[in-house]
Amino acid sequence: MANVPSHARVVIIGGGISGCSVAYHLAKLGWKDIVLLERRKLTSGTTWHAAGLIGQLRASQNMTRLAKYSADLYVKLEEETGVATGMRQVGSISVALTEARKEELYRQATLARAFNVDVGEISPTEVKAMYPHLNVSDVVGAVHLPLDGQCDPANIAQALAKGARMRGAKILEGVKVAKVLDDGARVTGVEWEAGGETGSIAADMVVNCGGMWGRELAGASGVTLPLHACEHFYLVTEPVAGLSRLPVLRVPDECAYYKEDAGKMMLGAFEPKAKPWGMAGIREDFEFDTLPEDWDHFMPILEAAMNRMPMFETAGIHTFFNGPESFTPDDRYYLGESPEKKGYWIAAGYNSVGIAGSGGAGMALAQWMNDGEAPFDLWEVDIRRAQPFQKNRRYLKERVSETLGLLYADHFPYRQVVTARGVRRTPIHEHLKARGAVFGEVAGWERANWFAKPGQKAEYEYDWHRQNWWQNQREEHLAVRNGVGFFDMTSFGKIRVEGRDATAFLNRTASAEMDVPVGRIVYTMFLNERGGIEADLTVTRLSETAYLLVVPGATLQRNLAWLRANVARDFAVITDMTAAESVLCIMGPKARDLMALVSPDDFSNDSFPFGTVREIEVGMGLARAHRVTYVGELGWEIYAPTDQTAHVFEALEEAGAGVGLKLCGLHTLDSCRIEKAYRHWGHDITDEDHVLEAGLGFAVSKKKPAFMGRDAVLRKQEAGLDRRLVQFRLTDPEPSLFHNEAVVRDGKIVSIVTSGNYGHHLGGAIGMGYVPCKGESAADVLASSYEIEIAGRRVKAEASLAPMYDPKSERVKL
Repeated sequence: MANVPSHARVVIIGGGISGCSVAYHLAKLGWKDIVLLERRKLTSGTTWHAAGLIGQLRASQNMTRLAKYSADLYVKLEEETGVATGMRQVGSISVALTEARKEELYRQATLARAFNVDVGEISPTEVKAMYPHLNVSDVVGAVHLPLDGQCDPANIAQALAKGARMRGAKILEGVKVAKVLDDGARVTGVEWEAGGETGSIAADMVVNCGGMWGRELAGASGVTLPLHACEHFYLVTEPVAGLSRLPVLRVPDECAYYKEDAGKMMLGAFEPKAKPWGMAGIREDFEFDTLPEDWDHFMPILEAAMNRMPMFETAGIHTFFNGPESFTPDDRYYLGESPEKKGYWIAAGYNSVGIAGSGGAGMALAQWMNDGEAPFDLWEVDIRRAQPFQKNRRYLKERVSETLGLLYADHFPYRQVVTARGVRRTPIHEHLKARGAVFGEVAGWERANWFAKPGQKAEYEYDWHRQNWWQNQREEHLAVRNGVGFFDMTSFGKIRVEGRDATAFLNRTASAEMDVPVGRIVYTMFLNERGGIEADLTVTRLSETAYLLVVPGATLQRNLAWLRANVARDFAVITDMTAAESVLCIMGPKARDLMALVSPDDFSNDSFPFGTVREIEVGMGLARAHRVTYVGELGWEIYAPTDQTAHVFEALEEAGAGVGLKLCGLHTLDSCRIEKAYRHWGHDITDEDHVLEAGLGFAVSKKKPAFMGRDAVLRKQEAGLDRRLVQFRLTDPEPSLFHNEAVVRDGKIVSIVTSGNYGHHLGGAIGMGYVPCKGESAADVLASSYEIEIAGRRVKAEASLAPMYDPKSERVKL
């Protein structure tokens, strides 16, 4: 194998469409010494048997941006490389058989308009005119995207590979990566095998594009890559007379999609209960392989298709196909640098959207590798959202049996997964369950979302409007506003930073001043060089050399990776303390009354002011009380050792009976915080949202001479804001807001709602959203007329730049 080089700048592992796209885009950026190694033949894993559907609309603006980029690239690729891609923009139609699905499709159409994607709501009659073979007798609505399409997946991968070769990349087939090498901290290269020979390539970076092989390869390097293969089925008919060019058709209520190709019809399925595959590993000679037929499993889909498209009653079957494809625990793929190993990058786990996603994903990852930071907010697919426990194979096998089907399930707001639950539980989980808690899952944590009343069914009944827990949330919400409520927030990520240089390190990485008195709590940001918000957190100074950083549970791995990547030469130790302490929150005007009943300590404002921390006695134990709030009321977060948590809860509950203590869930926490216009990281603020445009300039020190992102803050301060984050309240008290509804300014869609919930105190749905305002003052922004578009309906909204609830935070600092 004399053609295998001994050195490379980057080695890409895997010759499916993902690896070929990464190679192509790195080469377009001018990178040299790119080597792609494929264990067998290009496309021989999953790419060759993909259905090749190219849909542009995704659940967020940036995922839509990547899908649109893919579609545009595939249209141009044939001319650039001379390789036919089979790309045809035939359009797509999604039909609804229920009112709930119609609401979802119409919401997606509103989102598409906000993202400048060509879309139209069409009637059953119009569907029939565009798709004569379809039975539309029970169709209640549909959406048409005329620029969606279909393609030849294998040829697109080959075109990308040729485009990469044309720019100097080396692509080698029949060379298996046996091991990724590292020095304990970062990758140093790979070991390879080919035809009985072995060797190694020294490399600065490695990209794992190994698809369903990727998890095992990553695991050998201590890298978390949670994915698992499932069997994926479709069939293709014999040629059907008179079958002309048709749009791609999706009938999600029947778990089916249809594609016309060369006079034949394909029927594919995303069945509700999938069949995981490869639990014992993938055999060494797997190449362009299929799996055994399973007609019993596929038959419910086919029977529905015979009614939906009667041609399936008579058309002969040319191919019944079953092939493996990788899925992830949350139905989103993985991009980015692994938090465990520097230089170990990932692009894998595409959940059946690999063809539509890989063009854009390869572009984004290449730019990320080139610049050292993501080109825009990619948190949805960031590998750092993966939790270490999720590489457990039993967990993955159970979860992916559900996530395949969730692709075509109703995407109701607050929908919870049902498989592989209960992995991470707080010390009072069973206490809360016994009191009616209905749990949701985030990052594996079981969190009480709402509390059922005695006799009420303790489970979700999903809807696009008010769900069965709306009244429960209202009572919890008003208890926090008028009395006192309890939240279990143990899922917070807790990071201890300590050492000689801890203060200097945090002052360099955080936006606010960190050299504060011991016992002070500081709200701050980690900023990138664009002024975007990498993290939103509180920092408590525990001693002269030790700090506690509190972050959302879902972002813990990301925040740990950020700190470790930026500690540089500072002498500071970074430790994940999440499992060591629980966080029990007491919030509301009567919080001080309750604390006085469980502790002899002084909780008066003079003795225990806002933004401070102290050790307290509680019941017969000891804990640390932090006077902060995420609901906009007087309150304390009680950090209790996990071994004392149950006792502390029991003491609070017993004393709370005398002051009307109400157990509250995370839905109530969210509805309270949005009334106060507190931002939520990942929705209202991300790494591409400038801290000043997010209205968080107060968390940026004007006196510190240097910190990460400072120059971007000063530039924006001088140039002025291009947009502002605005709080909205619907004037009609009936509609609900969740997120991704369209913000309409003076009759024109200008952006989307970043997050929403119902404001039970303010008497209407509340949302947040950015409003473009280049060259405008705050007064100009508020002088406009606003509406929020929900599934095509526009509802008048009030707008405010200050919190609509307690704008001066007087209730917080009582």
